[in-house]
Amino acid sequence: MTSYPAYYYRQSAVIPVRGEGESLRVLLISSRSRSRWIIPKGIVEPNLSPADSAAKEACEEAGIRGRVHPEPIGEYDYPKWGGTCVAEVYVMRVDEVLDRWLESFRERVWLTLDEAIGRIQEEKLREIMARVPDFLSVVAP
Repeated sequence: MTSYPAYYYRQSAVIPVRGEGESLRVLLISSRSRSRWIIPKGIVEPNLSPADSAAKEACEEAGIRGRVHPEPIGEYDYPKWGGTCVAEVYVMRVDEVLDRWLESFRERVWLTLDEAIGRIQEEKLREIMARVPDFLSVVAP
């Protein structure tokens, strides 16, 4: 079994959004295997804050750039690499969608919040996503 450094299990993620109210949309991406829908996430790189690391993952995995709110909306855990990863989740207001990006083999889809929640497998992440409208109503746009 492969052994990974402890910091691999500390991850950060973004829920990419655009629009407001009824026009709010959430971007999901396909997993590497294209078997499920996920949000951009990855290892918190040692030289980056969790929010900056999440923004980097969003650009690499989803081909998006934007403003990541500095405070997380929540966190969830999931099994990976023979251990448990804990992902701190941030909300990103998407400003730019790239035509080409590092992991362009992934599919991207903009959905209503309810549609996005319906495609996510992790219960705790679904709960976090459901809080996005309230979170956005108390943070600066």
